[in-house]
Amino acid sequence: MTKGYVVKGRNVIIKDCEIGEGTVIWNFVNLYGCKIGKNCKIASFVEIGNGVKIGDNCKIEAFVYIPAGVTIEDNVFIGPKATFTNDKYPTAQGEWKITPTLVKEGASIGANATIICGVTIGRNAVVGAGAVVTKSVPDNTVVAGNPAKPVMTKEEFDKKREENLRTA
Repeated sequence: MTKGYVVKGRNVIIKDCEIGEGTVIWNFVNLYGCKIGKNCKIASFVEIGNGVKIGDNCKIEAFVYIPAGVTIEDNVFIGPKATFTNDKYPTAQGEWKITPTLVKEGASIGANATIICGVTIGRNAVVGAGAVVTKSVPDNTVVAGNPAKPVMTKEEFDKKREENLRTA
């Protein structure tokens, strides 16, 4: 019986996970009690925590950390070294509370972005590289900076992207 997903790397830990057909997992990935959809790409040095849900056709680049409490819908891109948090008031000792975070379908999160727990990244939203997201991002909005603030619409972003591709 085939498992349906492919591990192309080594030193991979997969414990109590559900992983969709066609998903590819690279080197030094730790997956604990998560659900990952079909046709995803999980790059090297990624950790995904217990209870995390990731939709179909997602691409998660190297060195991404996704802790318990995060839900990622279909067709989401997460750039290298993006980090999610899950506790608004972390301490080394005592009780802690997971605060959920949602990334909606088609969103893109740039390299080194930090997503503070309790927010929603809207459908087709874009989080710029290095942004620190402390508030929810509306659908079709591009945010950047620390703290992240709206800088353009997704339509304006797409036009700039197309211009860049034409001149490359």
